[in-house]
Amino acid sequence: MKKLFLLLCMAMTTIAFGQNDLKFISGNFDFIKDQTEINVQLKFDNTLYQVENMTEAQYLEKRKKDILANPKKTEADWEKWYGEWERFKNSEYLKYFLKGANSKSKIVFGNDSKAKYTLIIDAKWIYAGWHAGIVAEEAKLTSNMKFVETDDPTKVVMEVEGEKMLGRRENKDFVMEYGRIAAAYEVTGRRLIGKEFKKVFRK
Repeated sequence: MKKLFLLLCMAMTTIAFGQNDLKFISGNFDFIKDQTEINVQLKFDNTLYQVENMTEAQYLEKRKKDILANPKKTEADWEKWYGEWERFKNSEYLKYFLKGANSKSKIVFGNDSKAKYTLIIDAKWIYAGWHAGIVAEEAKLTSNMKFVETDDPTKVVMEVEGEKMLGRRENKDFVMEYGRIAAAYEVTGRRLIGKEFKKVFRK
């Protein structure tokens, strides 16, 4: 029994380790010191979903089957769900990231600005979590984040990876996949504006 307990503890530690971590690949935050705003863009070009590493098309096909397998659901319910999925991808995830980043930042993160630098957030892996009444599991987001020159995106000034950022149960849409994923984007924004970011303004 004691051996089983130790194995379970080790497993829990392994699962927890690496979540909500930032890994600095290149560069540092020095470039932001004289800036007042940063432009932000999201990418989903090669995103994989769930533990099975499904493509988005595969994930959506599975969700459609799940929804239509419910005798109380119709094609209209699927269309409504898919419409919300697209809306969150096209606008809400970005809004949640900006909410998280701007809650701690001394400079403004926005979109469609004429900022000198742009942050490109490339979603590599998304786990949508689940919700079953009072019991739920948060979504996780792994992303590559590159700060580039807005006029020449090939010039990367800093690169960071966010590993399995765990969303919080704080928004009204948390019961739905897209709401939980949005929460993971918000946490990513908060975590990015951490001690390394703030240290620049103390120099």
